[in-house]
Amino acid sequence: MDRIVQPSVESYMHMLLPQRDQVLTEIETLASNHGIPIVGPAVGRFLFLLARLVAAKHVFEMGSAVGYSTIWLARAVGKNGTVYFTDTGEENARQARTYFNKARVSKQVKLLIGDAVQLIDTVKGNFDLIFIDLDKKQYPEAFAKAYPRLRHGGLLVTDNVLLLGLVAESNIEDTTIESVREFNRLLYSKDDLFTTILPIRDGVSVSLRL
Repeated sequence: MDRIVQPSVESYMHMLLPQRDQVLTEIETLASNHGIPIVGPAVGRFLFLLARLVAAKHVFEMGSAVGYSTIWLARAVGKNGTVYFTDTGEENARQARTYFNKARVSKQVKLLIGDAVQLIDTVKGNFDLIFIDLDKKQYPEAFAKAYPRLRHGGLLVTDNVLLLGLVAESNIEDTTIESVREFNRLLYSKDDLFTTILPIRDGVSVSLRL
């Protein structure tokens, strides 16, 4: 991610991170070996922190892959909370189930298979935290679904909003990049969202609904 943060700074920040437990380490190794997209430990810790700060108990993930970020969120919400896992693949869900059992968070996680943009309509109530990390071309559509479902005082958190720094390259035209640019514009266009973008890993936005 050296187009956003200097490699030496990135390495230093990761050097400071405490060792993860066996389950998270296993997923990190799997992701590295097979090119599975996960948020990584720095963003994972950030998600945990944000969920705890707003005392989140009702969380919806739009794109969960093999459940790495889900585990961080499930541990943050505690035994009385619920995190909705979403992924389009049965195999990812199967692997995630195994990891949830190992991490002892199965009771906090509800697995939903299919398109997260549609699946959010199947869950009742507003959410304390919604985490978006699905196909980047879906980001504007995901915003349209997620924003109205966020409680006042809740957080909309999104990964990959800087997209390797490509969103800042005005001479590059690409459907994926344009979708993320539009998403970022939408975040800052709402008077009742207070948004900031942090250059962690591939860029993470945090929006507080006022």
